[in-house]
Amino acid sequence: MSASPSGHGTSRTRSWWGWGYAESHPDDAECVAMGALLPGTLARPLPIPRVADLAIARPGVTPPSSLAHLVSTDPGVRAAHAMGKAYRDIIRALRGKPGRIPDLVARPTDDREVADLLDWAGGQGVAVIPFGGGSSVVGGVEYRGDTHRAVLSLDLTSMDRVLEIDTVSRSARIQAGALGPVLEEQLRPHGLTLRHFPQSFEFSTLGGWLATRAGGHYATGRTHIDDFVQSLRVVTPAGSSTSLRLPASGAGPSPDRLFLGSEGALGVISEAWMRLQERPRHKASASVAFADFTDALEAVRVIAQSDLSPANCRLLDPGEALLSGASRDGSSVLVLGFESATGRVDDRLASALELARAHGGRVGAPTANGGTAPAEGDVPADAAVSAWRSAFLGMPYLRDGLARMGAVVDTFETAATWDRIPALIDAVRTEVGSAALKATGHPATVNCRLTHVYPDGAAPYFTVAVAGRPGEEVGIWDDIKAVASDVLHRHRATITHHHAVGRDHRPGYDLQRPEPFALALRAAKDALDPHHILNPGVLID
Repeated sequence: MSASPSGHGTSRTRSWWGWGYAESHPDDAECVAMGALLPGTLARPLPIPRVADLAIARPGVTPPSSLAHLVSTDPGVRAAHAMGKAYRDIIRALRGKPGRIPDLVARPTDDREVADLLDWAGGQGVAVIPFGGGSSVVGGVEYRGDTHRAVLSLDLTSMDRVLEIDTVSRSARIQAGALGPVLEEQLRPHGLTLRHFPQSFEFSTLGGWLATRAGGHYATGRTHIDDFVQSLRVVTPAGSSTSLRLPASGAGPSPDRLFLGSEGALGVISEAWMRLQERPRHKASASVAFADFTDALEAVRVIAQSDLSPANCRLLDPGEALLSGASRDGSSVLVLGFESATGRVDDRLASALELARAHGGRVGAPTANGGTAPAEGDVPADAAVSAWRSAFLGMPYLRDGLARMGAVVDTFETAATWDRIPALIDAVRTEVGSAALKATGHPATVNCRLTHVYPDGAAPYFTVAVAGRPGEEVGIWDDIKAVASDVLHRHRATITHHHAVGRDHRPGYDLQRPEPFALALRAAKDALDPHHILNPGVLID
């Protein structure tokens, strides 16, 4: 187990191998109950892995005395930085094969120390893997290969302060290592919020969000982290880059866009000026049930193309609704929510519900408040909304419990234009389900929900679960991932909407990007990282 990252303000223990907090993982009996939902899983759960049972080699390199105080060689710390939190990572840890464990873990406290570590690593041929909260689900924070002398995990969570707040411009300069709760705790006294709440909020950092172009919880409007950036500071082996802080600019290609989504391959994002918002005080939400999923898709499209801009517009197909407890009668469920810092939102919710009714929706009892919004953790009155929210936060723990039962569980997301959405969803259900059955001999569950919606398209998010074959789980997961990626490419859907590329989505990303852009990206890599030490294998070779 690794200690809580700097400034997290909690005594709870982060799991080194699985999602979240160790004490929140399902126990053995709960795992067995989960396994009963998937015929063919193990009779007993795999034991929780121990760092002491891993074969962890001695570090292959020693840092100079000037940097030694920043570096740890502790086996537990190193193991906790060996990989992210994808299913592929979880099952490898459960099987005692977590992959290449970094030789060193460094925790710099400022830009100068980041630069010094990069200078030393470049001269020694040491790969550097930038590391925030470690919540990557695409192989973005591990080393694969053998071309470098050693591996250094560069943990930025000691750089976690809000350095400056401009209340007039409603923005703040924030260090990149700030975890979601740490960041919001520092903004709260000022009545401000970044309003970026991905599912990984507790266990991911501002720098990680920026490096992966993360999507937040909110379904419409400003939801990708890109939308909140005023300027970035990035430390690269070729020097530091600080863009001019502006509300907008038409001055050539944006320097920030070069580093947003670069996943640590071009430089280490150390801080950013971010646009803030007032904390919402008015909220209203409701659920809508649909007997027909096609009707539900049409209702969501109409709502997305209105000017209502719901904060939440999540459509759950019947399987997803059943899994979350939002519906047990085979209905699809739309979860709608509105919020504002300045005025009541009841009328906007009512208008959205009318659009949903016009497409066959059955509306549940809405919950609304015209004054102070409930605190985080308060339960809304609508049972389906409450069930969905609870399931949303607990899903990663459920996945880890199923993994202990030998199940193969994958989630992947995409985005496409509305004209392609119905056929895309049907193809994923059919082809990925068939691939899972062929690989395992067991029928698979393939569920879908829409997480984000736009006037011109939507972002479907798929969950696949099937009983695996003992010891072959990684290979089965790889096969399913390959089929899913092929389906997305054929339907002209993106390889990722908000999970990033990492190493797992690299083949799909290579197909998606234009070759002239790939040429420019390689040139940028050569110029900014001449020794090719930064996150090797991510985005480009």
